[in-house]
Amino acid sequence: MQQICGRAKLLVTVLAWSPMTRSADIDRGSVSVGSTYAFRRRLPQNALGAAIFSLGMVAKVPYFGTILPYVRRMEPGHCEVVAPNWFGVHNHLGTFHAIAACNLAETAMGMLMEATVPADLRWIPKAMSSHYLAKAATRLTAVAHLDEVITAATVGEGAEIVVPITITDTRGIEVVHCDIICWVTPK
Repeated sequence: MQQICGRAKLLVTVLAWSPMTRSADIDRGSVSVGSTYAFRRRLPQNALGAAIFSLGMVAKVPYFGTILPYVRRMEPGHCEVVAPNWFGVHNHLGTFHAIAACNLAETAMGMLMEATVPADLRWIPKAMSSHYLAKAATRLTAVAHLDEVITAATVGEGAEIVVPITITDTRGIEVVHCDIICWVTPK
């Protein structure tokens, strides 16, 4: 019975988690980050923790659920999200639909920004360019990477931050490349 209550508590925690609420800030060195990254850091740093986090993310951002994302790695400046090749993401050719790949790119960018942008700033996607480089017939992995340090000083009154996302198939071939422009401002 105690084990069931513990699981129920975990489920309530996952469903109650809000990625856009920054009240549960944590300290990352001298930079305070928001509740999304704080939630990820509180979970086990293994496959189970990643699965729980991914379910919580989909509970709060249901559209991402259409690609069945698994957030494999999330840290400031870097995020990796994997999506399986299942019939729900197929186009008329039976390959990974281009827009499903864009959804995967936006998921990776969003989790990267949640882990990277300090709690005293906010961000929103502003534009996306995507290049479809090859047919995708396997599971896909999106990698969003940002070398740029984002602080209130670098953003000023507002700044556009370009997040590049590389999407590869299981052979390591880049099948889609996206650049998402985010608008970052003080709160």
